[in-house]
Amino acid sequence: MSENIKYTYPNKLSIIRFFKDAEGVRRNPIPFHKRYFERFGDSFSIRIGFSKYIILSRDNEIAQYILVKNQKNYHKSKFQSVYLSKYLGKGLLTSDGDFWLKQRRLIQPAFHKQKMNQLVDNMNKTISAELHNLIEDKAIDLFPVMSNLAFNVVAKSLFQLSTAENKFHRIKFIIEEVQNFLIKEIRLPHKAWWFSLSGQVKKHLSLAEENNRIIQEIIEERKASKEEINDLLNMLLETRYEDTGESMSVEQLIDEIKVLFIAGHETTANALTFTLHLLGRNPDVQQKVFDEITEIESQTENIIEQLQKMTYTNAVLNESMRLYPPAWITDRQNIEDDSLAQFKIKKGTLIGISFYELHRNPKYWNNPDEFIPERFLGEQKKESMQYFYPFGAGPRMCIGTGFAIYEMCLTISQIVKKYVIQSNNDVIQFNPLITLKPVNVQVSFFKR
Repeated sequence: MSENIKYTYPNKLSIIRFFKDAEGVRRNPIPFHKRYFERFGDSFSIRIGFSKYIILSRDNEIAQYILVKNQKNYHKSKFQSVYLSKYLGKGLLTSDGDFWLKQRRLIQPAFHKQKMNQLVDNMNKTISAELHNLIEDKAIDLFPVMSNLAFNVVAKSLFQLSTAENKFHRIKFIIEEVQNFLIKEIRLPHKAWWFSLSGQVKKHLSLAEENNRIIQEIIEERKASKEEINDLLNMLLETRYEDTGESMSVEQLIDEIKVLFIAGHETTANALTFTLHLLGRNPDVQQKVFDEITEIESQTENIIEQLQKMTYTNAVLNESMRLYPPAWITDRQNIEDDSLAQFKIKKGTLIGISFYELHRNPKYWNNPDEFIPERFLGEQKKESMQYFYPFGAGPRMCIGTGFAIYEMCLTISQIVKKYVIQSNNDVIQFNPLITLKPVNVQVSFFKR
């Protein structure tokens, strides 16, 4: 009987302290997490009621265990599976178990490196068009610019020849509106009754339905045209389930496309904003990126070959995502009792892994708050990669990792070749929402 089992948990944050800090945690949890880790160690727990526990950790052993070694016992929490699925449906991001595995196996081939290589020319053209009207010689708020760029790269990679620019704008608007409301729902659960009573839930569910209809129209237009176009939509339409040989239903395809829009645009926009800020603060690093790109372009005109040679640029990106991981936290719940590190935990325990804190944990990183791209070069890289989670880990690692790296390297390459970047912020601000969102990052671009 489970009542007779002696469960053990990490050092406990008192429920009184938890409620005292609750309002501040809702606004920005990261400073509070940092304080708790410094006080309690690399993991701490909170007891809710008599038998419910939450664990927050920055311990690499725990991250590896729940994401890789025993991942089958750790499913996504209801924050992801219930709150997100209400608006996003049952795509890769929100599903679990056998259904998730079936979808992952179906979609994975569309993101194979050879397939991604086919999208690069179109991706590069889209980035070039987005950067064509970049404001020069004065400080600009960088995130909106990178957000538009990343959204359009995803949109044009999904739907290469869609004529519906206005549809793209509407999809972007809906995604942002729904996400902002979703954050409210997650962070202010005690106001759920008011959100429902005031019609806010109904309004945002209606927006989500409108999004479904827009994406369905684009899919039906493509099917009717019978055109074979080299984009992600075509790759997804061609996929077939192993057991039945059937394609995805339109409803499922819509859910997966919504996930690709959300997961594929905001995280990349965040990472690009943080990276360009760091280049603007570190002219010596910026010069090395410029030198590398100039050297590579003198060796080959093939974009794929150029991307494969961008060793230092990749190291810069990795170090930026170490300091500011776009997906800054993840959570899981165990479906059976388990031994986790030195703890014995009851099934249904909610476990959060703060990648932001793990990436700055002095146990794993020397001078953890400093920007040092060399961590991701040569022998140092092998050591660093053990404690590095910019795209998650294990079977649920982000399916679009290769796509994102290509897009970010191409964007940085195009900007650095043409401009000298200066950052106007000494201290960078961010808002830890579903992703780690940069706030008012002011950057100037001066022609080389």
